[in-house]
Amino acid sequence: MERAIIAGIDRSAHSRVAAEWAARQALLRGLPLWVAHVSPSNGTETMAGQVAAELTTRHPALTIRSLKLDGAPVPALCASAENAELLVVGLRGEAAGAGVGSTASALAAECARPVVLVPGTLAGRGRPGDVVLGIDARDPADHAIARAFEEARLRGTRLHTVYAWTLPPDHERSPFPVLEEDRATWEDQEVQLLSDALRPWCGKYPEVEVLQDVRLLAPAEALAQASIHAELVVVGRGATAFALLSRARWPVTVVPSPPRSARWTGHSAPVGRTECRPP
Repeated sequence: MERAIIAGIDRSAHSRVAAEWAARQALLRGLPLWVAHVSPSNGTETMAGQVAAELTTRHPALTIRSLKLDGAPVPALCASAENAELLVVGLRGEAAGAGVGSTASALAAECARPVVLVPGTLAGRGRPGDVVLGIDARDPADHAIARAFEEARLRGTRLHTVYAWTLPPDHERSPFPVLEEDRATWEDQEVQLLSDALRPWCGKYPEVEVLQDVRLLAPAEALAQASIHAELVVVGRGATAFALLSRARWPVTVVPSPPRSARWTGHSAPVGRTECRPP
C-alpha cells in the first residue's frame, strides 16, 4: 500500500472526529487519506465510503479512498498501516464508555507504525498549541523525539519537551525532608541530562523553538499538566503512554521503538544550532 494516513473508523462519534483530524494531517503532509473499517457485515464498505464522501466534501483537494478490511480489528488495521505514515483512531470506541477503547489501546500497543489516538472533544478549540514530547532523558526514545520535532516543524509551532524525574531512592524512602540545596543540585543534573539528549535534535531542526521542562513528578502527571493546551502529545510506547491515555484530552501519538538494529545512533545529525535552552 502507498504511503498514506489511515483513519480507522467504527460507529462511534470519536472515530468521526479522528477521521476529520486524520484528513487535516494528510493535507498538512501532502499525503492521501485511507478511511478503513473492519467488520464482517455487508455494510462495511458503505460505512467507510460514507465517511470518505463526507470528508471529500469538506476537503476537496485531498485524495481520499475507502478501505474494506476483514478479520479481527487490531491485526487487520496494523497490517493495513504497515507502510503508513500514521494510523489514526478514536480514543474511545463504540463500547468504551468513559474509558479508553480496548481496540485503541491494543493498536497503540501492537502496531509497528505510530498510532494517534484522538479524543472526541476537539471541536471549538482556539489557536493551535505546542507539540508536547514526553521524554526520559536517561533513556531517550529517538524515534519518538524525531516524530515530535517533525510534527512541530510541520505545524510551525513550539516543541515543549517534558522530562519527569524522581528523587534518589534512598531519599524517597527517608522520613526526613530533602534539603533544598540537595534538591536543587539534583535538578540541575537532570536539566543537563535533558539538554544533552536534545542537543543533536536541535541541530537537526534549527527552525523549531524548543522549551525544556523538567518536573519532579510522576511522568504521566507531568505530561498531563504540561499538555492542557497542547496541539498534540508525542510519547514512546510504554507504561507512561498508557497511563496518559486514560486522561488525555488531546491527540496522543504513541511511537513504537524500532528493532535494535534500526535504531538511530546519533552520528548522522547535521551540524547546526546545538543549544536547546531550558526555561
